[in-house]
Amino acid sequence: MMNPFDDTYFMRKALDEAFVAFDKGEVPVGAVIVFKNQLIARAHNLTETLNDVTAHAEMQAFTSASDFLGGKYLKDCTLYVTLEPCQMCAGASYWTQIGKIVFGASEPQRGFEKLGTTLHPKTKVVKGILEEECSRLLKRFFIEKRNLN
Repeated sequence: MMNPFDDTYFMRKALDEAFVAFDKGEVPVGAVIVFKNQLIARAHNLTETLNDVTAHAEMQAFTSASDFLGGKYLKDCTLYVTLEPCQMCAGASYWTQIGKIVFGASEPQRGFEKLGTTLHPKTKVVKGILEEECSRLLKRFFIEKRNLN
């Protein structure tokens, strides 16, 4: 029998968070963290709301997941995020020792792959899950933002 809780299922949950960010006027990036097929953290960008450049979706999710688990290491967890993590978030993921990172849209300018940011050696990476949907929301956000200015 197929597992209904696959990467696409959880990326849809991250995308739900990205829509929450979009509605708040935040860059629409959403993230969830999963432990043993259980969603333990959900987050979205809050950089504008909190006036904090470090309030990326992944950073919010790491804090929430660590609180939930009662520890700072997320070895047996998977991060689902709608946009490829930046250098800061990839660096933080290293320290959490997250087991797996799954992202939707690539970030060719500021993504961790382009910048060569080192992940934890045991972290697996899967990319391109719901890439089209994740990309479309980001493009829509920036087109609307440009048209308002």
